[in-house]
Amino acid sequence: MKSFKSNPWMLPQPVLIIGTFDKEGKANAMNAAWGGEWDMHEIMISLSSHQTTDNLAVNPEFTVAFATAETMVAADFVGLVSGRNTPDKIQKTGWTIEKAPNVNAPVFKEFPMTLECRVKQKISESETGFYLIAEIVNILCDEKYLAEDGKPDVEKMNIITYDPVHHTYIQLGKTVGKAFSDGKQLKG
Repeated sequence: MKSFKSNPWMLPQPVLIIGTFDKEGKANAMNAAWGGEWDMHEIMISLSSHQTTDNLAVNPEFTVAFATAETMVAADFVGLVSGRNTPDKIQKTGWTIEKAPNVNAPVFKEFPMTLECRVKQKISESETGFYLIAEIVNILCDEKYLAEDGKPDVEKMNIITYDPVHHTYIQLGKTVGKAFSDGKQLKG
């Protein structure tokens, strides 16, 4: 086996689009990869200093959408440019904006699934950023991405993951097994 020094190579990494409103109600979005489940009803995201963190200081509510193959170019763009320096950032994406039904944050209609969130805690907050713990208030899913059981069908969504090793995006593939079930084969 080849050894590598410590790197942020936790795989797979989600491509999360964080949506916020500024103090005037203008929508902003950023691309974040360092996030995940914190608890049954909470998420964690590592955020450095951005327009998004400025917006969260004024309004502690936001949305989290999952980037897809179809939204990849614009999702990458919102990670490349700052809302602090590019006032027309969201207009350049072409995304359709609606106010979320349960939090004061934007929903970008081009994404199949969006979490409505509220800040619960900021850990290690400094001028360079913080770790954000947030409550998931509600989950929105476009009906065309629902499975026969009425729940979101992740396979239909074409969700992408970030490859931090080669700095690429990879589309998630097909279902290969049943969680909490297939391992029962080894119980004797």
